[in-house]
Amino acid sequence: MSDDPIRLVTIGRMLRRRWRLLAVLAVVGALVGYGTSVLFPPRYTASASVLLPGQWEERELLTQAEIAASSAVVDRTAATLGWRDVSAEELRDRVSAEAADGNIIKISGTAETPERAQRLADRLAQQFVAFATRVAGGGTDPEAASGPDALRQQVRETNRRITDLAEAADPGRTVESVQARTSLEKLRTALEEAMKKLDQADPAADQAGMVVMGPAARPTGEAPPTRTQLIGGGALLFFLLAVIGHLAAARVNRRPRTEPEIAAALGAALLGTVDVPVERHTHRPGGRGPRAWTRRLLGLDTRWDTPTPQRYADEAATRVRYRRVCARLRDQLPAPRRLLVVVPDSDAIARRAAGQLVAEAGRDPAPSSSRSSSSKGCPTLRVVEVPVSRPIVPDRDSESGALIVLSAGHCTTGELTGVAEACADAGHEVVGVVVATTVRTRPPRTADHPPKNATPALAGHGHATGGSA
Repeated sequence: MSDDPIRLVTIGRMLRRRWRLLAVLAVVGALVGYGTSVLFPPRYTASASVLLPGQWEERELLTQAEIAASSAVVDRTAATLGWRDVSAEELRDRVSAEAADGNIIKISGTAETPERAQRLADRLAQQFVAFATRVAGGGTDPEAASGPDALRQQVRETNRRITDLAEAADPGRTVESVQARTSLEKLRTALEEAMKKLDQADPAADQAGMVVMGPAARPTGEAPPTRTQLIGGGALLFFLLAVIGHLAAARVNRRPRTEPEIAAALGAALLGTVDVPVERHTHRPGGRGPRAWTRRLLGLDTRWDTPTPQRYADEAATRVRYRRVCARLRDQLPAPRRLLVVVPDSDAIARRAAGQLVAEAGRDPAPSSSRSSSSKGCPTLRVVEVPVSRPIVPDRDSESGALIVLSAGHCTTGELTGVAEACADAGHEVVGVVVATTVRTRPPRTADHPPKNATPALAGHGHATGGSA
């Protein structure tokens, strides 16, 4: 697993190299969202407001909102509506109520059409007011509901009786009559204060005054999620999943990317890094058929997580790298001999680097008698392509050693180990590793002179089959 942090440049590279695939997946997500909107028809939501006069605490308002959305109110509403296609259980899922500012309970209902949504909200508000008033009045017991009224009537009768007794008493002629009139007035005042406190403590006095603040407004737009929201949400979801999938695949990528890691996986010495000039899309692998065409169209035939190629310096600097690799290879071998250049069959960059390396080795002159006895010529190279899934290297015959050429990040550690084992199984010692990197070429020349850095044809190309070379 890679421990490198995910940077914005990595995301930008992915968007630039995989934009076709991401666009296709976004379109697929939009189609999925559209199909979801077809399966679930649009719905509309209407709201009605109920005013609660008097002083109410916040928890009391929340209680009233719960009552408005309770099954008792919804069942009564369903009975009055008489909708045969919607049951009371389904209607409970379409109803909601919340406490708003200013002692207002906002009741909402959702239906398939604006007309039915408006009618549902109005009936819910009416049934809520009726139910709340009925509960505040003492339930369904007529005697309990008439108890406060009977008490008020008795108080009024008592006041009249007190007035009659006060008039019948001797008006101020004796001390006893004055005391009696004073006691009667005190009794009248106490009764009036008791009735005021009773009225203030009666919850039905406030709840009986609940008012529906007009009919619900007919909705003009669909309730969320709308068809547009489903289509946009599906496209965004698929796009984000594709991006996350690419980043997760990059995090768990086990392909060695640095020269020391590649050399360690192959168990050989690193001879150097060479440059391969490429133009845009020239390093795409070939292939025929609908599957290969689809991969090229979506950009899946090339890796997106490889670094952007650096600018091409010049032909002289590029040839210097190849000559240095040949020099290290010549110094490492005790005597000139023939070597196999092992290249992964799907690595087009390594294939071009191997061809250039073979051509550069062919330019190295053989040792002459004027040179010292210690001078050695460059070994003769022959390119062999092997499949990394099941690598098979030709048996040792005229060649006695293998030079592995590959590009960074192309093979996993297990695949590199398999190539090294295949070389050892064929009797070839891995004498070194060469890593090929891509560089961007300059714009095409306008003159008639051909470029000097034309890559020569592969020398002595062989096939990855068993047996003698």
